[in-house]
Amino acid sequence: MKRRDMIAAMGTLSLGVAASPFAKGDVLKEPYKVVQKNITTDVVVVGGGTAGAVAAIQVGRAGKKVTLIECVSQLGGTTTTAGVAFPGIFFAWGKQIISGIGWENVQEAVELNGDTLPNFSIPHGRQHWEHQVRLNGPLFSLILEQKCVEAGVDLRYYETPTKIEFKNGFWEMETVGKGITTKIKCKQIIDCSGNAIAANIAGLDLLKEAETQPGTLIFRLGGYDMKALDLDMIKKEYEAAINSGELKREEFRGNIVRLLSSKGDNIQHIRGADSTTSESHTAANIHARSSLLKHLKFLKRLPGCENVVIEDMRTEIGIRETYRIDGLYQITHEDYTSGKVFEDSLSYSYYPIDLHIIEHGVTPKQLSEGVVATVPLRALIPKNSKNFMVAGRCLSSDRLANSALRVQGSSMAMGQAAGATAVIACQRNVSPADVPLDEVRDLLRSHGAIVPTV
Repeated sequence: MKRRDMIAAMGTLSLGVAASPFAKGDVLKEPYKVVQKNITTDVVVVGGGTAGAVAAIQVGRAGKKVTLIECVSQLGGTTTTAGVAFPGIFFAWGKQIISGIGWENVQEAVELNGDTLPNFSIPHGRQHWEHQVRLNGPLFSLILEQKCVEAGVDLRYYETPTKIEFKNGFWEMETVGKGITTKIKCKQIIDCSGNAIAANIAGLDLLKEAETQPGTLIFRLGGYDMKALDLDMIKKEYEAAINSGELKREEFRGNIVRLLSSKGDNIQHIRGADSTTSESHTAANIHARSSLLKHLKFLKRLPGCENVVIEDMRTEIGIRETYRIDGLYQITHEDYTSGKVFEDSLSYSYYPIDLHIIEHGVTPKQLSEGVVATVPLRALIPKNSKNFMVAGRCLSSDRLANSALRVQGSSMAMGQAAGATAVIACQRNVSPADVPLDEVRDLLRSHGAIVPTV
């Protein structure tokens, strides 16, 4: 065979190999179809954040079927996706007040990452963050997911509810996700979405402030030596950028030096940040990222900051405040700061009043010595509802109380309390408001939770 003919034959052969899948007709012939799935379960938890993940684990460990709906790709919410990886506070006045499933996960994350817990026996005074536990966020999300799987939780990422109705003693929920719609029938719902989205869809009454607290994008800067910077020059240039309109003072609390010294740790303030809808959440994320980019470009013009880089940035902005339910009881600022114990208290909360205001920043108001707040079950139950609870920042409380109740440690404790209540409600075939509280408390204690003494 001549060389020219051999090359031609080889070309034909190779073409045939490359094209053979097409020659065989191995192509997509049918259009893409959205799958419909039907599920029957005992409890549906909406939202897999700090409250929701713990609630689902509690239900699963207590032997009930539970489905967890989460609209993003991982668990942990504020702690992981939003990057506020310093949950607190689990100890008050030298004594542990929040334990159970949430604390179990925190301890495991600390141990696996080779970290050390704070010395909780040392009073923190006005520096409450000294008793917050720093976590590796990605590791924490892995642990939460593993614990859910081990507890038999049906995890459904990338889904969100679109319809929720109470019919014949059961909740019927419809969700939509990537390539799937799901119809779920369940006995109890726990809304841990933060925005009370399930309560809203179910037609329950909600409360919201005219102007909510600002949001924060968590990131970390690097590439500069703080000790080598001319801080007076930086302050002068910063003021010039503020006056020209290039930067907004409010977006980093007017403190460029603190931005540099903290490397970006929890300092940003984005006015009107709202995660209630996909549109409002998108707008908040864009605003926060745009603000960071503008400040990064500004910094890189300054001597000593030419090599500043973003070493890390969370996938979405952290939201402090949106909707709260109108519950059977509203926890007031006076309830919280006095450490009131209710006849239906199921968990503790310990954090300063922590209201973030754009114009004034934040000035935490510490609780008086010896005071520890409690959370009653009634604050987790919306008015005029059946077989429905919430946990986390959307609980029934006034604004000042909510500014303290919203933090992760408190939310974990609430989530476990709601999960245990849902289990007993399923067993007794009653609404959460009608459960025998002693049975709930016994269940909580058997799973390591600390329950207020009534």
